[in-house]
Amino acid sequence: MTGRQDLAALARAIIDTNRYMVLATADHDGRPWVSPVFFAADGYRDFYWISSPEVTHSRNLALRPDASIAVFDSQAPTGRGQAVYMSATAGQVADEDLEQALECYPGPPERGGSAMTPGQLRPPAPYRLYRAAVSQHWILCPRASGPCAEHGRAFDHRTTVTP
Repeated sequence: MTGRQDLAALARAIIDTNRYMVLATADHDGRPWVSPVFFAADGYRDFYWISSPEVTHSRNLALRPDASIAVFDSQAPTGRGQAVYMSATAGQVADEDLEQALECYPGPPERGGSAMTPGQLRPPAPYRLYRAAVSQHWILCPRASGPCAEHGRAFDHRTTVTP
């Protein structure tokens, strides 16, 4: 396995073993907002979650579909944390796409999510299904300490990865 493949495997493992992602959005004026949301991933490119259309991140996405995502283990010991960072375009799943999207969300039963039906995600129900289509993934370049020989940087930095 090459270093790049090791990073891809690490990115997959982080996504596969965590249940929550941090979703970053911005309002009309560019004010940022972050929200932890339970997610299910489909092929490491599409990330699904359920939210009310009235909450801040949902209202922000209705105005600005650009989003950033981080998935990480918040229980990792200090100095050993690792995350997958992503850029995405996100929004509410269209009614006609709900059945297909619900084949992914909430994921396997052992993840703890509750299965939903399309009827539970349409008006007048209080929640909707959202999807983030990821355009790019990054991961911190792991190294023990000191400058990174591969990337020539002295501090923690992200490197592009394709899970």
